[in-house]
Order: sequence, then C-alpha cells, then structure tokens
Amino acid sequence: MYNVQLTISTKRGKGARIDIHKLVHVNSQDSLSSGSLSTLDQDEFTYVEHTHSVEVLAGLDELRKSNTFCDVLLCVEGDDFPCHKVVLASFSSYFKAMFTSEMAESQQREIVLNGVEASTLKLLLDYAYSSRIPINKNNVQALLSAANLLEVLPVRDACCRFLERHMDETNCLGIHCFAEAHACENLQKKAKEFTLRYFPDVMKHEEMLSLSQSKFIELISSDTLNVEKEETVFEAVLLWLNQDVAARSEDFHLVLEQVRLPLMSPYYLHDCVASVPAVETSTQCQKLLEEAKLYNLLPDRRHQKSSVRTRPRRSFGISEVVVAVGGEDDKVVLRSVECFDPVNDKWLTLACLPFAISKHGVVVTGQNILYVAGGEYPDGTASRSLWKYDPIFDQWQEMASMMVERSELGLAVLDGYIYAIGGWDGLSRLNSVEKYNPSNNTWEYVAAMKISLTSPAVIGHEGHLYVTGGAVLEDGDGIDLVQRFCPMTNVWSDMAHMLIARSGSRACVVNNLIYVIGGWHASTENTNKVEYYDPEKNEWRFCKPMLERRYQPGVAVVEGKIYVSGGEEGWDRYHDTVEYYDPETDQWLIAGVMQTARSWLCCATLRLPVDIRIKERS
Repeated sequence: MYNVQLTISTKRGKGARIDIHKLVHVNSQDSLSSGSLSTLDQDEFTYVEHTHSVEVLAGLDELRKSNTFCDVLLCVEGDDFPCHKVVLASFSSYFKAMFTSEMAESQQREIVLNGVEASTLKLLLDYAYSSRIPINKNNVQALLSAANLLEVLPVRDACCRFLERHMDETNCLGIHCFAEAHACENLQKKAKEFTLRYFPDVMKHEEMLSLSQSKFIELISSDTLNVEKEETVFEAVLLWLNQDVAARSEDFHLVLEQVRLPLMSPYYLHDCVASVPAVETSTQCQKLLEEAKLYNLLPDRRHQKSSVRTRPRRSFGISEVVVAVGGEDDKVVLRSVECFDPVNDKWLTLACLPFAISKHGVVVTGQNILYVAGGEYPDGTASRSLWKYDPIFDQWQEMASMMVERSELGLAVLDGYIYAIGGWDGLSRLNSVEKYNPSNNTWEYVAAMKISLTSPAVIGHEGHLYVTGGAVLEDGDGIDLVQRFCPMTNVWSDMAHMLIARSGSRACVVNNLIYVIGGWHASTENTNKVEYYDPEKNEWRFCKPMLERRYQPGVAVVEGKIYVSGGEEGWDRYHDTVEYYDPETDQWLIAGVMQTARSWLCCATLRLPVDIRIKERS
C-alpha cells in the first residue's frame, strides 16, 4: 500500500486561499486508471447513481398507491385511478397536450377516458410508474389500441413487435387490417409482405374470405404476390366470390381485372373461368375473357396488347423490359445491348452483338425471341444478315440472311412473319419488301411499295402492315405518306397522311392506336412531335410532344406506356435519357439514363428471366 496526497486549492474573497489536503490509500497491486486520474485532476466531478431513476419511479408508485400528492383522477368504466399529472405528462404525449393546453381537462381533477378498458389503463399506468408491462396474446390488441390513443409510443411499438413475432397464415390479414386502422405503418407493411409471400397458404383460411372488395383487390393486384401460376389467383378469387355470391357478383369485373387471365392456360380459361356464372353474365368479364383468349390464340400480336394483365408477377421469375440494341455514339458504331426494367427501375447488360451495327431493325416475336436484321457496319457497308437472341440462354445465333442488303430499313413483325421494308442497299433506296418465316428459316419477296424510301417508321397491327413517313431524297427530309400492306391480298394502299412529314421516326401501338414519334421533320430540325393514328377512323391527331427532340430513337411499350430511348437532339448531339409517355394522362416523364448515349438504335419489349440479373448494374 502507498499514499497519494491530493491538493485542491480554492479562493474565497480577495486574495484568500484555502488548501485542502487529502490522503488516499491505494493498494500496491491496484493502479489509477487514466479516467480516475482525470477525475482527480478536476476541481469537481459528476456523480451518477444508475439506480436513481428506478428508485424515483418506485417512490412515485408508492405515492400513487397511497394516493399521496395525487392531483388527477382518471375514470374508466366505473373505476378510478389516482395519478400525478406530471407523471402522466412525462410518459404520454396525449396527457402532456391535455394538461399544458387550455383544454377543460387541464383544470379538472376528475377526467373520464373513453375508448380504453379499465384493465388496459391499469397496465399502462403500471408501466408509467415502473417501465414494465406484460404483453401477451390476450391483451396485445387492447394494449396497442390504448397506447396508440394515449400516444405511449414505446408500448405501441412493443405490441407491434409482439404481433410481428406471432404472425402466421391464419392471422396475417387480420393483423394487416388492425395495423392499418391504428396507423402502424411498419407492422402493416410486414403483414402485407407476409400475406403476399405465403399467399397459397393464406387463401385457405377464413380471414381472406371476409375481406372487403377493395382490400381483396389490393392483395391480388400486387406484382409481388407469390404464386407459381396465375390459376392459383383465380382459385382464390372463386373462394372469395363463393363466400357471398349474391353480393359479390355485382361489380365482379373489378376483381377479375386484377387476375392476369392472359397468362393462364387456354384450357383453364375455357374449362374453369368461362363457366363461372358471374363471368358468363357480365359483359365486362366477357371482354376480359376474350382479351385473354386472343392473347393466347395470336401470340405474334401480343405486343399490341401490352398491359398490367400481360405482365408476369415477380414470382414467375420473369420481367418485361425495354431492350436497346446497337446504334452509334458520336459516330462510333456500337455492339452493346442493354435493357431497362421499368418496374424495378434497374438497368441490365445483356450479351453483346457479335458485331457492331447501326441503322438496323429489331423486332420481338410472339415466342419472345428478339431478331436483328440489316443495318450498317462500321466500314459503311450495308448488311443483309439476320440474328436472333434467346433470352433464356442470353445468346445470339445467326439465321438465314435477307435476299438483299438493307440499312435504314423498316422492320416489323406481323402474324408470325418478320417483314423487312425498303432501306438502302449501298447504292440506292429500295421499295422492295421481303418476309421471313421463323418456322422454316426462309425469306421471300412480297409486293413492293409504290415508292423507294429509307428510315420509315413501321408497325404491324390487326392483320396489316403500316409504313409511315421515310426519306426519299438525299437530304433526308421526311414525307407524310402512310402506306398499308394487306398480306391476305398482297396489296398496298394509301391511308390518311400524317399531320407532319418525317423520317427517322419510330412507331408503336397502344390501345389500338398507332403512335409515330420523333424523327427528322424538315431540313432544319429534328422534332419532338408525336401523333397517333386511329385505324377505324383513318385519321391522325397530335398528342403531347416529348420532352426532347429525338431523331432515330428507340421505342418500346411496357404496360401501356411508351418508352423512348436515345436519339439525336441535333447534329452529333446524342441523348442518353429515356422518357416515357402515359396515354391516360397525356404526360411525358424522364424514366432514366442509358449506360451509353446512342442514336440509330432500336428498342423492343422482351420478357427476361430474373436469373440473368447476374449482370445487373446500378
């Protein structure tokens, strides 16, 4: 043992000084920590008694139980609870607001509480004076409701955690509704996620059958509904419908709209869906059924029927994406292929083309195979090659070449055939048209157009091929001509002219309307103007222009929205942005940015396996 002498010097009054000496005994085997020395070197230190708050609460609780210094009486269901206002205000924002405001209760000694059970209030008051509260399956709902009402957030959150830990397929929907009613957003989210994840098990229990129409629609409309096939969703719909057929048959089409009927087996549609009385007697339901049948019967027209109902749920392992192929960036011809997933707002990089190409054509068939035809190589020569991309294997394969070289061509798919239209063969513009049969890998000519042109916007729709605009002169100025080809008669017809002349534009179909987008309007400028054609009325109308002027952009349709990628603003000024148009709101918005700015690209809509996301980029 050794001695340490501590000296503390202080002054009192003018020139006065007091020296205090203290002898501290320290065992030789002990040492003074740096913290202890630091404390000893100071004139004062802070002492903390860690049990103090517990002891104070215990003392206050004794005062409460003996009704000592209590200044408020809470009255619930005939029971009275003497309390201290200061304690109530400290643990509850509700009581704090009550006692510190000009509310009548702030001056009252007796306060009647409604919406709280006496047994529950007792538990909360015990918590206020002890920081402890028992939570079990018998009291958790009443506790959460009362804690939410009285704004005792720690108890409310503890109840939420208890419910989350005890969630299963029999109670998840009830917990979701309960959490929503009490604005417990995190618990509500967890319960919904649980329900969606284990939906095939949840649908077997009583809670689902008692859901309101709006809540049931919210559930089955989700992309994240975890089912292996869409037929499972319809089986859940039948269970829900049969719980109260008379009442739920009314407006049943609002529920059926959420089922992705086009993704079902045509046999199931015929045998199980069409025979349901609520479907048979509803005109709206019959339209939905007809849509699904046509989607299955006419796979090569599926691109015309893109909607939420044709989008696979995420559990199917497939995403509908916009694929951007080739093109050029500041006169550098590209071979890269990237795609955009609008639902998840992510970009993916796919297998590159075997060669660099621009001024080409791209289509996707009803079998979800992407084809690239023609174009111009980096040395300026025109191509007549045809390649196909299989998204299952992320691989390219060369197919039979076209009968003539074509760059700046139009390419479209119609009823199982791929049509290559016009273009440049390296010497002159072409009016010839040839079609490719994927089933036997052969090309053949069909009737030629009336005029030779390059860079038209082409699209197949309802059994006809539409060719809009294009360039016929060396300056590249567009024309407003619209030609329609009928494969049944092998005849071309002139249709109503576009509202403006253009070349280097793109075409797509949404809701049976043909949209023509961007392009080269005149020898002085590219355009952001967009117009659409109604085949039934044979007339054109303008809609809202794009945010940017775009010549030779890429265009694709996902869920009824038009996505426009890249293109040229002006001479050698390339876009890397993607904007999309919603026909329902007539609005354009920026969707994202491509990895590479590019023009003369081509885009198409493709269904991509989720496991290909190994190449995902942020």
